[in-house]
Amino acid sequence: MRNKNLLGGAAALVSASLLFAGCGSRTEPSAAGSTAVTKTAKIGVIAPLTGDLSVMGLGIRNSVDLAIRQANESNAIPGWKLELAPEDDQATPDVGANAATKLAGDDAIVAVVGTMNSGVAQSVQPILDRAKIAQVSPANTAVSLTKGADESKPKRPYANYFRTCTTDAVQGPFDARYMYDAGLKKVAFVNDKKPYGQGLAKAVIAEFKKLGGEVVADETVNKDEKDFSTVIDLIKAKNPQAVFFGTEFQLAAPMSQQMKNKGLNVPLVGGDGVKDDKYIALAGGATANGDLVSFPGPDIETATAGKAFADAYNAAGFKDGWSAYGLTSYDAANAIIASLKKSLAGASDAKSARQATIDNLATVSFDGLSGKVGFDKYGDAITKTMTMYQVKDGKWVAVKTEFGK
Repeated sequence: MRNKNLLGGAAALVSASLLFAGCGSRTEPSAAGSTAVTKTAKIGVIAPLTGDLSVMGLGIRNSVDLAIRQANESNAIPGWKLELAPEDDQATPDVGANAATKLAGDDAIVAVVGTMNSGVAQSVQPILDRAKIAQVSPANTAVSLTKGADESKPKRPYANYFRTCTTDAVQGPFDARYMYDAGLKKVAFVNDKKPYGQGLAKAVIAEFKKLGGEVVADETVNKDEKDFSTVIDLIKAKNPQAVFFGTEFQLAAPMSQQMKNKGLNVPLVGGDGVKDDKYIALAGGATANGDLVSFPGPDIETATAGKAFADAYNAAGFKDGWSAYGLTSYDAANAIIASLKKSLAGASDAKSARQATIDNLATVSFDGLSGKVGFDKYGDAITKTMTMYQVKDGKWVAVKTEFGK
């Protein structure tokens, strides 16, 4: 996936004057010279804006910012200006809960894009639900967030929660099929004990076994692990053809590097949390060649809509790239904006439009960057397209796209 630094610079997409800092309302001159009241509604973002995963969190924030700027520039919601309200969750559940509480207490907040981590979502969901604030995640993959703890008896826990990414129930089988069909039929599995890593690894293992694949190891590491020597030695003795690691890039990269350094020269395979250019850099560039990651949506390099997004993102002058979740974050923000066109139309203030915003999200339908954007009865994305990427010559290259429905 191209980053902002890989595409040419351009003039700023929109003027900074399109962003409004206050909440409530303000007056602006109308075409006839009179003044018209312009009210403000805020879209919050809860994501890791500092720490190891900040490169992904900043991509989420910036992509939402871009959608808001474009909506303001086009006067998408007459009489209203939208404002970005970002909060740093540090990829930590308690910090995420505090961020959600802060946003819930702001009467101008009508919806939130976030979170990135499934574990953080578990803390944020009930807080935003009590405040009747819509939450659209561009990155959470844990099935339980939309269908409850018992997958055999799915029940939606929170009516305010939606997501524009696929779940482990889609990504896991895709990863398993890809490995098996590619001849990687003896695989070692590792996860970092976090909800995302555990859930994805579990889903891959289940499908991999159904296909006839051999799980030669199923190990765990700590989420702050630095030295993977012990688990690598254990896995290496089992002669796997690949190592699937349920985690994010900050752990996957050193695992890949240490595997190769210890003579375990097989691909590391991961999910969407590994899909960032920083993974390649941290793994040592060429060391990562051959490694694989899956990600929801089509390949941005070949999608017409993706090219338009890339051009607009770069023209906006953001310091940081959109990273892994830029596309799904942009779709999440535009799903919210589509809902707000109805809920804010006759609203006296932002807070009074919260429930209507949730209700309208259930009927949203448009062509987004990740495919058709819409939600099923559980709040899950209706588009289940997946793409597998491989590191080739130090770059992510799409090797297979599966257009699920």
